[in-house]
Amino acid sequence: MALQGVEQTILRDPALFYWILIPITIVMILTGMLRHYATVLMSSPPKPASTLAESRERLALLRGVNLRNHAAAVLPKESFEMRKSYLVTGFQNGTFLKDPANKGQPPANPMTDPAGMEAMMGMMKGNMMMMIPQTLIMSWINAFFSGFVILKLPFPLTIRFKSMLQSGVMTRDLDVRWVSSLSWYFLNLFGLQSVFGFILGSDNAANHMAQQMGSINPAAGANPFQPGQDPHKMYLNEAENLEVMEHFCILDGVEERVLRKYGSA
Repeated sequence: MALQGVEQTILRDPALFYWILIPITIVMILTGMLRHYATVLMSSPPKPASTLAESRERLALLRGVNLRNHAAAVLPKESFEMRKSYLVTGFQNGTFLKDPANKGQPPANPMTDPAGMEAMMGMMKGNMMMMIPQTLIMSWINAFFSGFVILKLPFPLTIRFKSMLQSGVMTRDLDVRWVSSLSWYFLNLFGLQSVFGFILGSDNAANHMAQQMGSINPAAGANPFQPGQDPHKMYLNEAENLEVMEHFCILDGVEERVLRKYGSA
């Protein structure tokens, strides 16, 4: 067992750095770039609303989200309260629904809806583009580089990092700072997002974290209602969020702040 305060050294072939660490990193970067361009080619743009009522139904929810997230910071209290009251009343009464007669009805089965089937196929394509490359890379690493210790981190770590950094070679006596080839793959999987953002831009399909944490797109052509969701329930949830929101404006007291800062100059 390694003694406390004693630097642990391992006789390691320096060629491991060039034949394992660098190839894994390059393959991960190239795979992310290929996944990005393949996703762009396979993805279909969101369909615009076919009717005016459907467009109003989509934009009403996005309008409530924008009011809650952005507009309150610059709107006066009277303007904010007027917009808030209008949206909350409309959300609760189902005014913005494209078919108010269906308010309270269960959502349509996405398996029988052509638009729902298309959305599910798009999600399936995205999952395939994420799972297949990662499965192939993990199989490649396990077949050729399993059991190798390739580098040592220059900073100390607690024992809790041992399972994360030494996958495949974890032993009791090995210092926690040593990194295995399989763990280097996982570190690249989560640590190359800034590299993909620099090469492909911030809105890239190689960023799997952004795909998993995808949020509502405020674009006018996007549909915030996924297949199987009830728009009226989403309206009610947004109405509750607006009701509990308190007004705040960055322009409140701006005259006093300006006079306090420049009045004595």
